[in-house]
Amino acid sequence: MRYITIALAKGRLAELTVDLLEQAGLEVDELRQKSRKLIFTDEKNKFKFILVKASDVPTYVEYGAADIGVVGRDTLLEDGKDLYEMIDLGFGACKMAVAGPAELSGKLDGMSHIRVASKYVNIAKNYYQFEKKQSVEIIKLNGSVELAPLVGLSEVIVDIVESGKTLKENGLVVLEEICDLSARFVVNRVSMKMERERILDLVDKIKKLLPNQ
Repeated sequence: MRYITIALAKGRLAELTVDLLEQAGLEVDELRQKSRKLIFTDEKNKFKFILVKASDVPTYVEYGAADIGVVGRDTLLEDGKDLYEMIDLGFGACKMAVAGPAELSGKLDGMSHIRVASKYVNIAKNYYQFEKKQSVEIIKLNGSVELAPLVGLSEVIVDIVESGKTLKENGLVVLEEICDLSARFVVNRVSMKMERERILDLVDKIKKLLPNQ
């Protein structure tokens, strides 16, 4: 029997996923030990776990280096990878939103030229093109996007909003909500054919543990 490989996003997301996998019957003791290792195995159930950067999880799964991945929906939407999205795990819940100065509230639809700063270029592009049917200029930033409207680089930003505290501290507010985000359980399309029974068995076990399923 071959190993089924699960790609986990390093950090808090991995910790929450490991708890869930343990409740589903997998042996994850090795994963809980503090080490620099990136590959771990559950010999009993024939599962392998790899720790990767969150933004790389969909790539590992799409190319078959991992059969399963757990990653935030923001990463999936931004990358547009061809994967099966099997479960909304519910944790890491937040929103993708358009934010900017409060004085722009209710005025965005009437503005002819809007500059939008975001790390999530594709999400922003798709939102304005397909949802808003609005032509905008998108400026890619890799961090501290809240700064952009404050220094005149952009009118608004598209970013993840959890509590809204960071926005408030920078004098910004949510102007439009784009979508809900949370961690998702995704599967490689070929793996789904090859290991259908074992993957669906794990999916069923996890679903039974979740209150929202």
